[in-house]
Amino acid sequence: MSDALTYRAAGVNIDAGNAVVERIKPLVKRTFRPEVMGGLGGFGGLFDLSGRYKEPVLVSGTDGVGTKLKLAQQLGRHDTIGIDLVGMCVNDVLVQGAEPLFFLDYFATGKLDVDTTVAVVGGIAKGCELAGCALIGGETAEMPDMYPPGEYDLAGFTVGAVEKSALLSGEAIVSGDVILGVASSGPHSNGYSLIRKIVDRAGRPLDLDLGGVTLADALMAPTTIYVKAMLDLLKSQPVHGMAHITGGGLKENIIRVVPQNLGVALDASSIVLPPVFEWLMREGNVAREEMWRTFNCGIGFTVILSRENAAAASALLSKHGLDSRVIGEIVPAQGDERVHIG
Repeated sequence: MSDALTYRAAGVNIDAGNAVVERIKPLVKRTFRPEVMGGLGGFGGLFDLSGRYKEPVLVSGTDGVGTKLKLAQQLGRHDTIGIDLVGMCVNDVLVQGAEPLFFLDYFATGKLDVDTTVAVVGGIAKGCELAGCALIGGETAEMPDMYPPGEYDLAGFTVGAVEKSALLSGEAIVSGDVILGVASSGPHSNGYSLIRKIVDRAGRPLDLDLGGVTLADALMAPTTIYVKAMLDLLKSQPVHGMAHITGGGLKENIIRVVPQNLGVALDASSIVLPPVFEWLMREGNVAREEMWRTFNCGIGFTVILSRENAAAASALLSKHGLDSRVIGEIVPAQGDERVHIG
């Protein structure tokens, strides 16, 4: 795979590797930004930051998609799991106000299947386009002793940048700020060990209709990538903090960006569970408190800002196709329990 942009391969069959390369090259090239340097086949990806930032702070992130991979492999749906991979990484660095600049992926399998690999990398490229970052490198490893037939693993890595003066640290958050909840597309890429157990126990009713979509479609909906909307919002409104709602759900993620002397009060009536979460709660007999601790419950991202700016922020996000609403506020901390949902 020496002609795979900055992609490299470890022990991959040459013929299969070359077939993958020829099909992914145009997908990867579409993600390139003007800052990408170098040609094909390098050992590392090059990205030129000169002239773009005055005092750049680099923000890095890495993640996977958890056991959503197992569901994707069981269903034979490989074209959107790469979007999930990108989303999990870029949404994390976005929280600190950083623009994701470039992305790298790691794809490991027992035996390389050309169509599956191209579908996965195609999803990664699509995710990078949605985030506006360049896919400048990756590694494809074929390890027959590590993975059974048909299985593969994924990991992603991203680097973003933000002006030092614009870095979101949470220090600007004050009591009385509101929490704007931005809609998710579904469970995104968290809670799938529990999800798969519930689905299996229910007899795998993956064709069940949930308000116009099947259970399978609802569970495989790719993670929403909030980058372009949030970067636009940061330019127009004084945002005090943001949180990506991943593992730990609403209960454990928002508080991560809030100063120690403050707490979070969420309005339970404002958190309306979409049908897929209603089904999971009912079929799995999951307590509502556990739902808030495990899933995003329909809120994939939150923005903390002054109450007077909330309406304008929501209107701007709507222009990007994102539904949002105030779901709570910042309050003085009361004891050890800093998050209250009532």
